[in-house]
Amino acid sequence: MLGSRRAYATIPATDLDRAKRWYQEKLGLTPVREVADAGVMYQVGEGSGFFLYPTSNAGKAPNTLMSFSAEDIVADVAALKKRGVVFEEYDVPGLKTVNSIATLGNLRGAWFKDSEGNIIAIGEEPI
Repeated sequence: MLGSRRAYATIPATDLDRAKRWYQEKLGLTPVREVADAGVMYQVGEGSGFFLYPTSNAGKAPNTLMSFSAEDIVADVAALKKRGVVFEEYDVPGLKTVNSIATLGNLRGAWFKDSEGNIIAIGEEPI
C-alpha cells in the first residue's frame, strides 16, 4: 500500500529557532515551508525531505534518526567539519571510526549530532 509513496523523517527540536539556525549554518539547509505552531519542512535531494518540529523529547533517541547519502564520504565529512560539524567517534565492538568514518562491510558511514542532540548520519547507500 505505501510502497510507492515518498517518505520523510521527523526530527525533534527542543528549541526550533536554534535548530533552524544550526541546519542553515552547518548543513546549508533552508526550510521550504513553515507550518505555524507545528514546525518546518526541508526538501533535500530527489524529492526527499524531513520535518523539524518542536518538542521536549529532542536528543533522547540513542539511534540514528536520519541519514544523508554520501557522494564522496571523505570529502563530505571534511566539508562538514569545515562548517563546524563535530563528528562522533566510536570504538565499540562492531563499530570503530577512523578519521570519523566507520567501515561496515562494503559501506562507510559517519555520525554527528545536531544542535538538539539528535544523531544524524552521512553514508554510502546500501544498494
